[in-house]
Amino acid sequence: MDNIISGIHQPNFMPWLGYFYKIYQSDIFIFLDDVQFPKTGSSTYVNRVSINISGESRYITVPIKRASGTWAINETQFSDEKWKKKAISTLQGNYAKAKYFKEHRDLIFELIEFQADDIATYNINFIKTISKELGLKSRFVNSSEFEIKSSSTQRLIDLLKAVGATTYLSGSGGDNYQDHQMYKDANIKVIYNKMPPFEYPQVKSESFVGGLSIVDAIFNIGIDSLKKELFV
Repeated sequence: MDNIISGIHQPNFMPWLGYFYKIYQSDIFIFLDDVQFPKTGSSTYVNRVSINISGESRYITVPIKRASGTWAINETQFSDEKWKKKAISTLQGNYAKAKYFKEHRDLIFELIEFQADDIATYNINFIKTISKELGLKSRFVNSSEFEIKSSSTQRLIDLLKAVGATTYLSGSGGDNYQDHQMYKDANIKVIYNKMPPFEYPQVKSESFVGGLSIVDAIFNIGIDSLKKELFV
């Protein structure tokens, strides 16, 4: 039987390089779009991401409508559209002098301007488009397609079985909450996403600032370099 590797992750907003490296390592990538929108704190990586502002990591945050009770990521709506203009202005102001800004700004700005009724659809469009530009071959599916009602580790196992995966590509922090015996009982192997060290020159930075949105790498070294140096 073929080994089919699947990664599972919430559809994050303009994610960092490690997110795309997880996609790169996956045969099938499942967007966990129908789980509860995290309510701890003011924001999560579903609606915020870090960029480089004058050599420091700073957040771009997407304002969302908040209601009482709970709601799923694919039910989460933007509170307004004004943030898009502000995000574009922020990127313009901080990356205009980056080497590949002019080459890739239309792509990134068009993705920011994308219209969607919910944040899951919006984020997934960004992720799929950038993955295609990077030449990533993973097949994408949404967890909402399967209407699986289980929770925690059992939910992940049920999703993996639904797509025929034999190996689960977990995030590096997965050991903190996963029941490994459950995967073993389900005949599913667990491996971990570990992106190799990867640094590159950054505009306005004397030393490398990590953990930033992939747009930082795209503007600084370009999509072709990313494909040759990281996604090979």
